Amino acid sequence: MTLIDKNLVRYIMSTLIAISGLGIICLLLEILNLRKILIPVTLIGLIAALGLTVTEFYLGESFLGADKYNMVVTSGFSQGFSILFIVLAILIITMSPKFYQDKMVKIADYVALKVFMLAGAVAMVSFGNFAMFFIGLEVLSIAAYVLAASEPKNLKSNEAGMKYFIMGAFASSFILFGIALVYGATGSVDINEIAVNSMLSGMPVWFSIGFIMISAGMLFKASIVPFHFWAPDVYEGSPTLVTAIMSTLVKVAAIGALYKIVSILAAGITPAYQIALIVLSILTMTVGNITAMKQSNIKRMMAYSGISHAGFMMMTLLAIGSSANTVLYYAAAYSLAGVAAFAVILGVCRGKDNEDVSNFFGLIKRQPAMTAVMICAFLSLSGIPIFAGFFAKFFVFGQMLQTNHLILVIFGIINSVIAVSYYLGVANVMITKEPETTERLRVPFEYKAVAVAAIVLNLLLGIFPNLIMGLTL
Repeated sequence: MTLIDKNLVRYIMSTLIAISGLGIICLLLEILNLRKILIPVTLIGLIAALGLTVTEFYLGESFLGADKYNMVVTSGFSQGFSILFIVLAILIITMSPKFYQDKMVKIADYVALKVFMLAGAVAMVSFGNFAMFFIGLEVLSIAAYVLAASEPKNLKSNEAGMKYFIMGAFASSFILFGIALVYGATGSVDINEIAVNSMLSGMPVWFSIGFIMISAGMLFKASIVPFHFWAPDVYEGSPTLVTAIMSTLVKVAAIGALYKIVSILAAGITPAYQIALIVLSILTMTVGNITAMKQSNIKRMMAYSGISHAGFMMMTLLAIGSSANTVLYYAAAYSLAGVAAFAVILGVCRGKDNEDVSNFFGLIKRQPAMTAVMICAFLSLSGIPIFAGFFAKFFVFGQMLQTNHLILVIFGIINSVIAVSYYLGVANVMITKEPETTERLRVPFEYKAVAVAAIVLNLLLGIFPNLIMGLTL
């Protein structure tokens, strides 16, 4: 079963059109000076888009006609990822009013950019043509560049935006050059034609070169070692809510798109390419975890943590054709725990000029509920039962054992043990250290609601893994 199996493909654009239209509505509400209803309208629109996508997934048919140009080809895989993206966007945008309460004049811009970022993410996993893929990639990336630099008076935000833009543009150029080479080799940018033509014997060498260039660009987007250097600085310098969306939505969109691309260009997977994937996966897990242990800034720690998790998700590229459910499950488990953790970080570091771990000293005495959520999020990220993070790693390791990649399982287990040390290190200071003040920490209701909702969803996936693993993707 492949992601481009003609029997499973449903040609629909409903979700992408709905989300893009919602982004335009956000801008119109600003023009009409209706900022007060912006967030409710956006959330209702996203919930409607979620219901639309879920309904189409289970019905197996579109509410719109077929896309005869094959620009958007939505399979169960891309619909599953789209549902995850929309859930993450709902959680992030729910926190926006409180985060931007001092910048309400510009809130429509920030929210519209997040909605367009969501549209780009959906296009990245729903493309039927590499032209649509690149458009989706750039829509997502440009919105992320702007949001990273959305605090013009903050030097770190300026640095984050500029660094992200320069490095991101460089990676995008690699991807575009790679697509051009694949087009030159196969004579098409349509994924079905490419998949068929690439299987023919006598493919020119530039097909493989193009495949490698596309892979390298996407590895940058997913912050895989050695393409990860931008991530810690950008995550630390960006506004915390932007860091939350970059470490969850942007990262899992890159992983999902990379998985789909590799499945389409599977003819380019050589033994050398597989060895490179194994080496990069081990390096990404190890470098991310070891470096995270030394961080005192919790946003940088989460950045290196995200790098290590990208290494785990990268393993699924070695089992293309049988690990679609696994990569979606891992992406959901990681991103929901990440959103829960960032909701707590937003609540604790609100009004402070840094995100140092010292802000979390004795948090259990000042805000027990948020402490519990943070510990649960870290337990999931560590891979502790009964949270989804445990089963995510369990399923990935199972796939690697089936494909005889025992070395990855060994390094994965070692890195999971390393990760426990720094995750539970933060949990330890929240419980054992004395806080600077015993005054109760007031956390906005929106942050609490999102933190609890995200960790409950994570827990549900842990208790009922078949919610994703039982789907036909």
